[in-house]
Amino acid sequence: MLSVSDAEAIILNLVRPLDPQRDIEIIDLLAADHRILSTPVTSKLDFPHWDNSAMDGYAVRYEDVQQPTSLEIVEEIPAGYQPQSTVKAGQAARIFTGAVMPMGADTVVMQEKTRREENRVFILAAPKPQEFVRHKGAFYQAGKQLLPRGVKLHPPEIAVLAAAQCAELSVYRRPRVAIFSSGDELVTPDKPLQPGQIVDSNQYALAALVKEAGGEPLLLGIIQDNPDALREAIAYAITHADIVLSSGGVSVGNYDYIDQILESLGAKIHIQSVAISPGKPLTVATFPTPHSPLPTPHSPIYFGLPGNPVSALVTFWRFVQPAMRKLSGLAGGWEPEFLKVRSHHELKSNGKRETYIWGSLHLINGVYEFHKADGSHSSGNLINLAQTNALAVLPVGTKLIFPQAEVQVLRVALG
Repeated sequence: MLSVSDAEAIILNLVRPLDPQRDIEIIDLLAADHRILSTPVTSKLDFPHWDNSAMDGYAVRYEDVQQPTSLEIVEEIPAGYQPQSTVKAGQAARIFTGAVMPMGADTVVMQEKTRREENRVFILAAPKPQEFVRHKGAFYQAGKQLLPRGVKLHPPEIAVLAAAQCAELSVYRRPRVAIFSSGDELVTPDKPLQPGQIVDSNQYALAALVKEAGGEPLLLGIIQDNPDALREAIAYAITHADIVLSSGGVSVGNYDYIDQILESLGAKIHIQSVAISPGKPLTVATFPTPHSPLPTPHSPIYFGLPGNPVSALVTFWRFVQPAMRKLSGLAGGWEPEFLKVRSHHELKSNGKRETYIWGSLHLINGVYEFHKADGSHSSGNLINLAQTNALAVLPVGTKLIFPQAEVQVLRVALG
């Protein structure tokens, strides 16, 4: 049984990111939120595009205003207007924030330090040289890299790209993730329950998690505990997806067929169990590169997740989510995000496996606290999993964390 850290290292080492030349899409800027750049972006524009004023005031020659004086106003320059005059000795131009600096002027005197009388302005205090002037190219020079490959685009980056007139972008395609649940006892949410049956919540949860992580879910439904049906589903999934997620069928029961089917299809199994609670039974396997309808065939990675609902989600957050981040083309930051916070509640473990306790983070008097979810923390109880945004981590050998003590948490909500 592998440690959690060893399992994570193996998984991330298996992942090969999408190809920046072939695994791409050209999209409109309005569709770019949360997509990942596959090509560095440059712009033909300088930022600022021209010397401009950072303040409402008067554009002057610094040599004229090193002491209080009065100047002739020769022009008014609002934003978006091309100056028509050259500021000469003894002259000034009325200027507004963002407006182009006129020829001859090199400094702006803010209006609060002036007094105007008809067509003259009185400078009441000497400015600094070039004060309140934003120079062309001071923020960015045309032709240099504006954004690198592997950046996830959020509103600030999209604003930059819009300002740079990048109306279309090259981004990585979304990783395709095949998902199915296995088990004779499972039914879809629209079916009436018979005695002994269970609603398949895993497929819906995993599909939502895949979308949240930037992937495209391929839903294969519920596959019965039948070796032939499972083999057919897995064979299809590994030729149509970059990642395959199944839930159930990876433990040691009489109807747990997944691992033997994977081996019969030529898979190399890298992981079969991890010292984590919940989520001990975890299969991770790879296949030779297939003949695939995907733009660029990859050696698919198979994750056989536990069937218990909480175990399925915890193992996704801990292992699959980082793998998807790396596969998606992100330049870095694939690893899970851990924070050290204060625990509001007492947290317990048997100390034998790295234990993950679900709950939520709250900001209390400027300090983050972890609040354990109320109710039973059974791996089959998904009811109190609602509103989870963090998992408290108790390392192997740690059996108790007292209230108000420090605890490490895994943040599971993606941005």
